[in-house]
Amino acid sequence: MDAGNSRDWAPLLERLADRKSAARAMGGSEKVTRYRATGRLDARARIEYLLDPQSFDELGLLAGDGIPSDAFVAGSGLVDGRPIMVGAEDFTVAGGSIGTAAASKRTRAAQLALRNRVPLVMMLEGAGHRATNALERNRPAPNDLQAIAELSGLVPTVAIVTGPSAGHGALAAPLSDFVIMIAGHGALFTAGPPLVAASTGEQIDKQALGGPQVAIDASGVAHNLADSDEAALALAGRYLSYFPSSAWQRPPWVGPEGGNHDVGERALPELLDLVPVNQKRPYDMRAVIDRLADAGTVTEIQPTYGKSIITALARIGGHSVAVVANQPSVMAGSVTVEAADKAAGFLQLVGAFHLPVVFLADNPGVMAGSASEKAGILKASARMFAAQHRLRTPKFHITVRKAFGFGSSVMGMNPYDDQSMTLAFPAVTLGGIPADVGGRTAKEDDETRRALVENEASGPWALAQTLFYDDVIDPRELRNILIRGLRTSTRDGSGIEPVAHHGYLR
Repeated sequence: MDAGNSRDWAPLLERLADRKSAARAMGGSEKVTRYRATGRLDARARIEYLLDPQSFDELGLLAGDGIPSDAFVAGSGLVDGRPIMVGAEDFTVAGGSIGTAAASKRTRAAQLALRNRVPLVMMLEGAGHRATNALERNRPAPNDLQAIAELSGLVPTVAIVTGPSAGHGALAAPLSDFVIMIAGHGALFTAGPPLVAASTGEQIDKQALGGPQVAIDASGVAHNLADSDEAALALAGRYLSYFPSSAWQRPPWVGPEGGNHDVGERALPELLDLVPVNQKRPYDMRAVIDRLADAGTVTEIQPTYGKSIITALARIGGHSVAVVANQPSVMAGSVTVEAADKAAGFLQLVGAFHLPVVFLADNPGVMAGSASEKAGILKASARMFAAQHRLRTPKFHITVRKAFGFGSSVMGMNPYDDQSMTLAFPAVTLGGIPADVGGRTAKEDDETRRALVENEASGPWALAQTLFYDDVIDPRELRNILIRGLRTSTRDGSGIEPVAHHGYLR
């Protein structure tokens, strides 16, 4: 061995170590300490918290001309033993802005997610494109928004909004499947308060412009709120646990070895107390879903938007499922524009990744009235109908209590609409419109109106006789029946492919 070769390597390796050390220092100890003093994790700590210990392999650590990691930390790692790609904007460096090297790194991370068929998690907190980019001359190249858009329906994507996110960077959120915002810090907007003031004269702060009350509750751009960085990162990991790594796989089954010990059949006598027979009495459908699912496995998506419909991920008998349920405690479960839009997007997402869907119907129909019509209820409910109709994954419909008109169709009730199972509880009331109102509107005579009302109140028996429903069931047996249905309809993953759609949903 020639010892001289080792000596020749020494300065190069020392220089490499110095450069990597400088990149990992982020914005320097003073800035990092000041940032952490706000009670938040920094970009690198967030990645470390999300990933399994010692599993992070960094991408482009040395990218950036003297700017540590060019304000964007990225790479691959494991979450619960499953590979993902991850990227985090570093606010301690150049305000988390996107430089030329960071733009390439963001694109590379998204492209690798698709190439390797693994999820992508992005953490957003930055000012968008760096102003000094305009002084550089670069050839046209693919950008990260193009690459992220290509992931839709192919690999799961999550965006965590850890602080104010503006412009180009903020667009990664609505291009992602699931968007989490951190209370008190997260905000999304096309342009921040200074640009708003300069262009429109409006004086407004970051939270009022694009905080959770705007992005989650009002616009629905983001989905769920988390109290802290740690809670947001835990929610991201929990969300990914329901999905396969890509659309070329089926969702994972989670049993006792994965910590889910509630996978067996059991009766649900509590449903008889939770669901009133009286159609006019409200109740909380969340309680029904909690009892139906495996213990502790329900994660509601967009709980504060379109609240008359519940969209949730859960496990039933160890199977990942999506639940779309009317919420009778909110406007009697009427289908509003916001609720229909939320449900349509959710159905397209879970259908792309082959999750079985459970519909729990209890609504008086699609929301009527001039305000609803002006908001576009016909278009929104038609979009939801098309989304459920296009599902090619196992589809289970249960009429819990009532379902009127198009409100039944958007909840997957139409016969021969590719359902795996269609069920009803014994106390259901059905009709195109409520019978008394329909009879009066059509100017029917008293005898005909009485017949219509009596037919409406007769329950599901006549429809069951025609096989409109596969069965009318004892509510206490719902979980057991669904477990058996899931067992029958959830096949092995051989030959599974992404879902191909033609046309568009307006």
